[in-house]
Amino acid sequence: MQTIQKCEWCVGDPLYESYHDNEWGVPVYDDDTLFEFLILETFQAGLSWITVLRKRENFRKAFDYFNYKIIANYDQNKIDNLLQDAGIIRNKLKIRATISNAQAFIKIQEEFGSFSDYIWKFTNGKPIKNTFEHQHQIPANTPLSDEISADLKARGFKFVGTTVIYAHMQATGMVNDHVKSCFRYSELS
Repeated sequence: MQTIQKCEWCVGDPLYESYHDNEWGVPVYDDDTLFEFLILETFQAGLSWITVLRKRENFRKAFDYFNYKIIANYDQNKIDNLLQDAGIIRNKLKIRATISNAQAFIKIQEEFGSFSDYIWKFTNGKPIKNTFEHQHQIPANTPLSDEISADLKARGFKFVGTTVIYAHMQATGMVNDHVKSCFRYSELS
């Protein structure tokens, strides 16, 4: 029986492997999904991705299934309820950032037609195909993630540092950072 080669960061945890095999690096052009990943990456800042992944369904329920139009109008009562929700990461600054990011997200949609059109313009609408042989070669950020991060911050986004943005780019397929030996590398190329 032949073993399927995967990126080493996901091996050994069924949830992580499923995420890797089915979502990570797949190009996302849908605004709803792009917003979900942006919010999850915001909460991931300073923590491990698997921590967020394990709470993903709780986040979906707590944050109205990532409906940015609803989130943009959250009031103090909703913030207080979220701070009591043990199923999510209860960080007041990140919760407030989620609300302001939803508002900024809507403004980008108004300006560019969609958030997808805005974010993908940084890569000319196509994924960047990297050719890393080993996990340790993959950067935490790049000059492009620096540029996107700065632009998002200028538009009012919070918790969108260059490392968070590079992780978002990887998750949403703006870059293919599967190592070349991983079965998903060629599937997504």
